[in-house]
Amino acid sequence: MKLNVGLTLYSAVDSTAVIVVRAAEADVSVTCGGTEMTTEKPAAAEAGAGAAPAQGGTLLGKRYTDEELGLELLCTKPGPGALAVNGAPLELKQAKPLPASD
Repeated sequence: MKLNVGLTLYSAVDSTAVIVVRAAEADVSVTCGGTEMTTEKPAAAEAGAGAAPAQGGTLLGKRYTDEELGLELLCTKPGPGALAVNGAPLELKQAKPLPASD
């Protein structure tokens, strides 16, 4: 799927929702809990249908990146599923340290 900045992606297996902050140049497959994410908001009954167990899942307000592809996603709704792109897990973006003020 070709991603554009500002596009919202929804998980089909849990409550996770993310917004694309930086888009990859190439077509990518973004998954959550092992299932492809969609641009259509799922019905409330479908959300949480059974995501694969993850290490911590997604956290509200955190950014997930793949520096190699130039992809960055912002989590707007947390869930138990882990985010991945093209089968590789996305990394939680760390805050940049502020310079020391002397």
